[in-house]
Amino acid sequence: MIKNFFLIILITTLLNSCMGTSSVGVFGSGVSVAFDPRTVGMQIDDSIMQKNLVGRLTLTDKKYFLSINVKILDGNIFLSGKVDQAEEKLKITKLAWETKGARSVKSAIMIRGKTNFKGTAKDILITSQLRTALIFNKNVKATNYNIDTISGKIYIFGIAMSQDEKKEVVKEAQEIYGVKKVIPSIILVEDLSRSKN
Repeated sequence: MIKNFFLIILITTLLNSCMGTSSVGVFGSGVSVAFDPRTVGMQIDDSIMQKNLVGRLTLTDKKYFLSINVKILDGNIFLSGKVDQAEEKLKITKLAWETKGARSVKSAIMIRGKTNFKGTAKDILITSQLRTALIFNKNVKATNYNIDTISGKIYIFGIAMSQDEKKEVVKEAQEIYGVKKVIPSIILVEDLSRSKN
């Protein structure tokens, strides 16, 4: 009972935290506002949507707070993580679609039991190798990307400044040993819904 009380306080704090004091974008510490091509209004809208969805997922089942990753870019929702049953994946996807302002939902949620410790360690290594490669690639703004690797498949979420940058990111991912598939969810800055205001 006390654990539930502290969990509710934590969720409330996260939902009510002041966005203006943060120096990072919607991906958290991985994306600096200085490199985020979205307008401030878009960042705030995405942040509100993300906190809303994370809060609803946590109220549905508190384990989702740690097991499900939510990223929102220009109203496009990206889900990743692991659940125990296929029905949970469907329920989470439905909740995402019901989020006010959702333009699309892409799910990289996997069902547990299909991976082992060795596979998880390989996934972590692949993710760190791609992150490092992007940091050292001068043609890529690495801070605008978030990477998840599940069972050898790399899911890349982010915003590319150009088509060439998008190709470069995918190329870097494909060159990493052990990668089975690269699944990019990369939005071009010119395609952002309010980029031409």
